[in-house]
Parts: sequence; structure tokens; C-alpha cells
Amino acid sequence: MVWSPVKLLRILMMLPLFSFLGGCNAVLMSPSGDVAIQQRNLIIISTLLMLLIILPVMVFTALFAWRYRASNAAAVYDPEWHHSTKLEVLIWTAPLMIIIALGALTWISTHLLDPFRPIGRISATIPASDKIKPLTVEVVALDWKWLFLYPDQGVASINELALPVDVPVQFKITSATVMNSFFIPALAGQIYAMAGMQTQLHAVINEPGTYEGFSANYSGAGFSHMHFKMNALSDQDFGAWVEKLKQQGSPLGKTEYVALEKPSEKEPVRYFSSTQPGLYDAILNLCALPGKMCVNEMMQIDAKGGAGKDSEANFERLKYDNHRMENGDEASGATFPASGRPPNSNVQPEGMKPRALSPIVNEKAPATGDQNGSASDMNDMPGMKPESPAPVQLTK
Repeated sequence: MVWSPVKLLRILMMLPLFSFLGGCNAVLMSPSGDVAIQQRNLIIISTLLMLLIILPVMVFTALFAWRYRASNAAAVYDPEWHHSTKLEVLIWTAPLMIIIALGALTWISTHLLDPFRPIGRISATIPASDKIKPLTVEVVALDWKWLFLYPDQGVASINELALPVDVPVQFKITSATVMNSFFIPALAGQIYAMAGMQTQLHAVINEPGTYEGFSANYSGAGFSHMHFKMNALSDQDFGAWVEKLKQQGSPLGKTEYVALEKPSEKEPVRYFSSTQPGLYDAILNLCALPGKMCVNEMMQIDAKGGAGKDSEANFERLKYDNHRMENGDEASGATFPASGRPPNSNVQPEGMKPRALSPIVNEKAPATGDQNGSASDMNDMPGMKPESPAPVQLTK
């Protein structure tokens, strides 16, 4: 009888040592997408290979301790023993073979399951075909919600993702704010979303249903509510879902995106009937906000050797990280008083000195000088001046 990796895993789950797998990683160990299934199998095979060494070592450790206990006078006592070629060969050969097997398995799987590589099959029995056009989904991590754009369908949604079953999907992933992590356990492994950069994920869902997606990387106050539903639909139902967005949604352009980009928690599902062409590229290049220079435009200037003295006019267009503070929609700061921003709470953190001994805990930052200290502090720093918080060479 041939046992599949899933059956072997279920047997292992019956053991107390592996019981945690059943409760904590139920979705990871029973996914519905082929990429996630291959990743699951890699975990199982790697675990079984390592157990080939771990289990015998644990068994023989207990056996030797019992056999050569002090009260066992029948045990052979040989203080002059120091070497056994057969034992050395056994001790080193078995781990070496397992390491070679793990290395080969990891190397092959790393290339086959590369998230940037288009999938080579729909399932274990269905190869990928050029006749099936992949679905492209552009993913943007916001504070604290997910924006999904469908460039081919011309629609978008907030905190709801829909995919057709047995159709390859190419995710293009970026962030409009801090680094985040896009993760749908039933579909594939997690991959990071970073501002000004694009990552990719190729996957396929094989079973209809509703699955959980979320952010797997802490990104601030609203992180715990950064969840969304992924609906795996038939081709017909997916077409109906797209039509629903076109009928019930509202247009999404740069103006609407600027309002959407503001931090918000527990954002409900929202639909957009149309999207402005090039919106995702503008978000990726940090120029969806009015007056900002696109990163690809900046790179083109650099590739041509720079703009010389004329580049001074671009200084304001290159400020990306402070637009929320300037617009007054920045979340409360957690680094008060060093940042000079309002604190998250007026309650003094537990464990700190009493207010009488540490009066600066809940006081505002000094009004003179920059936000990080007083003017006298700035004068002691080479290359710095009170009216400029950055080194002189960076402000020219």
C-alpha cells in the first residue's frame, strides 16, 4: 500500500509531538491552491527526512541511558574503546545523505516555486496551457486596507478579492505606505509589499469557496484589522462579480485614490466600477499624489547624468514621506517626544519613572530648533544648522 504525504501527516498528527500542526496550521496543511499544495508537500517531505535522524537519535539516547545505567552490572565495560570504523561510517553517512536530499529538494523547489515564475501547471494532473490567459491582479497595501485592481476588467475593490477557479493568476504587489505582507494561506506563501517597489506572485486556486487573506507583517495601529476575503468562483460567477462591480461601484481615479490612501481602520468592502489608466503605475512610482515626481522619471534623469543645477527645482517634488503630516491626516506618533508628534496616548507607559522624576514623558518637543532637539544641540553637530534638520549636502 502506498501512502501519500497527506496520510503520513495525519498519522503524525495523532502523536502528541505533532498535535500542534492540526490546530495551528490547518489551512497550511490542507490548502486549495496547487502552489500552496506543493509548498505543503515540501514541508512534509522535509520533516519526514529530518525525522529519519531525529527519531533514532531520541530512541537510542534513551536506550543507551537505560542499558548503561550504574545499576546494570551486566553491561559491557570497556574503558579502552575509542574507535569503530563501522560506527563512524554509520554516524556520518546517514546525516550526509539526508542533507544532500534536503539540499537537492530545496534547490529544485526554490526554482519551481519562485513567486516571480509563472506556474507550470494548474494542478498535479493538469499542465498549464497557453490557451488559458492568466488573470492579472494589481495589489496595493494601504493603511490599513487592501486595494485590488483588475486592469483587464477595468474594476477595483477594497478588502475583497475574487479569482476564477483553475485560472493562473499573476499578482503585482506594492505598498503605498510602510512594508506589508500579502498572504492567503490557501493559495500560496506570503510575499512582501514595499513602497516604490513591485513584487510578484503567481498562483492558482483549484477549489471554489471563500478563503481568508490578511497582512502577515505588522504595519501599525490598524494592522490587526487588515483582513480580506478571497472568493474562488467559476468563470461564469467571476464574470457576474465583475459586472456587479461595474454596476454598483464608483469611478476610481487619482483624486479618489488620494482620499482612499488616508489611514483608516476596519474599512468595509467597497467596489469601483472603473479605474483611471496607469493608476497602479503611478502608485508604484510614488506619484499618484499631485505634484510628486515619479520614481521612473527620477531614474531616467539619473541615467542621463542628472539635471545639474536645475535639479534644485525638483526638491519639493521629491518629498514623499511627509505628505500626510503636511495634510494633517497622519496617525498619532509612537516615538513621542523625539519626533515632536502627538503621542498615541497620554497614559504613561508602565514601568517608566514617575512624572515628577521624568517630566518630559508627556511634554511636547522643544519649540526651538528642529523636531529632534534644540538649536544648541544642532550647533554641536558638524554640517548641521538649526534651520535644517538634514545634513547641508542633502538640502542643496
